[in-house]
Amino acid sequence: MTSLDRSYHLIRRPIVTEKAMERGNYAFRVPRDANKVEIRQAIERLFEVKVKSVNTLTVKGKWKIRGRTIGRTQDWKKAVVVLKEGTIDVL
Repeated sequence: MTSLDRSYHLIRRPIVTEKAMERGNYAFRVPRDANKVEIRQAIERLFEVKVKSVNTLTVKGKWKIRGRTIGRTQDWKKAVVVLKEGTIDVL
């Protein structure tokens, strides 16, 4: 797998909400085993921008009840990226 292929696997999808995109921040859903360095390199490679910082957090799954079945959705990881310059067209 080349580094560009790995970049496409690291950035699963953008999170497009008002809160996620305030003040020039961009949020992405990433794999739980991804680290900040890999995320930074993937964003710079895919969108051709310079990244100032990357913050990550693990979002805990929610409890769901469907009939008699009770379960939880999967935990997932969110990466909030701040750019030095440029913009990302996520729409």
